Amino acid sequence: MEQDVFVVADNILSPIGKTTAENFDRLSGNVSGVMEHDDPAISSRPFYASIFDKSEAFIEGNQTGFTKFEQLLIASITDALKNTGIAVTDKKTILIISSTKGNISLLETEKNTPELQKRIALSTSAKLVAHHFGFSNTPIIISNACISGVMGIITGARLLQTGQYENAIIAGADVISSFILSGFESFQALSPQVCRPFDKSRDGLNLGEGAGTIILSANKKYTGNIKVLGGAVSNDANHISGPSRTGKELSFAIDQSLKEAGLSPNEIDFISAHGTATPYNDEMEANAINLSGLQSAPLNSLKGYYGHTLGAAGLIESIISIQSLQQDLVLPTPGFKKMGVTKPVNVIAEPLSVKAKRFLKTASGFGGCNAAVIFGK
Repeated sequence: MEQDVFVVADNILSPIGKTTAENFDRLSGNVSGVMEHDDPAISSRPFYASIFDKSEAFIEGNQTGFTKFEQLLIASITDALKNTGIAVTDKKTILIISSTKGNISLLETEKNTPELQKRIALSTSAKLVAHHFGFSNTPIIISNACISGVMGIITGARLLQTGQYENAIIAGADVISSFILSGFESFQALSPQVCRPFDKSRDGLNLGEGAGTIILSANKKYTGNIKVLGGAVSNDANHISGPSRTGKELSFAIDQSLKEAGLSPNEIDFISAHGTATPYNDEMEANAINLSGLQSAPLNSLKGYYGHTLGAAGLIESIISIQSLQQDLVLPTPGFKKMGVTKPVNVIAEPLSVKAKRFLKTASGFGGCNAAVIFGK
């Protein structure tokens, strides 16, 4: 990247903790948010997921105008902005919101009217959130399946590179509902236990709720902070839902990211994989990592801690990895015991103390979308 893009602040709001520090601390102690739930409002049978307690409040004061999805975004952005001194009213500050499903769950509880259609629209949520903070600019929405969070980071970095904006606040969130759970069930993609990314006995994913926010800036006063070094997006264009079997297209996004960052594969110290624990995703991802010459780089998947948080996943997992860079500790992959992909990758099963300088974050999603982003000191 020609123009330096710095990470200023971040937040993770999950069932594990309300701040980035709380989340990293609990993950370091091997605390997972994934557990068995019995909630007839979401599923007729018990399911494994990482979801918030129903009584949990996310924002103080009048919450009536905001859905749970919007409250998660507001709470996460509020914490990330705290102490940054960044003015959201500045024309040089842009808000980017990433989500796969937004307020879709309202269809389960409300009558489907033109008013409800408008309320469900992601643009409505984005405007409400932007208005709450007083942003001058119209927010940008990224909704491209499970790469939305990573794509939001790449979009933010590129906008800062144009010089049009100085600061980008990228926030992502998703809420688990009956609609979402049944959708993944129809693909036979859910595991009846805690998921096991890259493991021989993996049998599907767990879903998760959460929000994540990363604040990026091109302001030189942040020189010395961790930077976004490169990023790219690609699409398999070969199947409506299943990933490419070859991994060539994710590999293309990885290679483009390395090229933009001016790095060779051996300069990547670890990989934060998408690692959903579905048979096809993990196999495809292992293929892609081998094609890009990164098979020996230590790799983790955090899905056994958070479940798959959809539009927030790329943000939450990038933020945890940024903490790993700062604290010289790469977290393990919960549930991994025995290699279950045909192309070998270096899956971390135990916490790894390492003086890392750079990491790669990957993501893939329905419709064959792929994204990769590289962060570095």
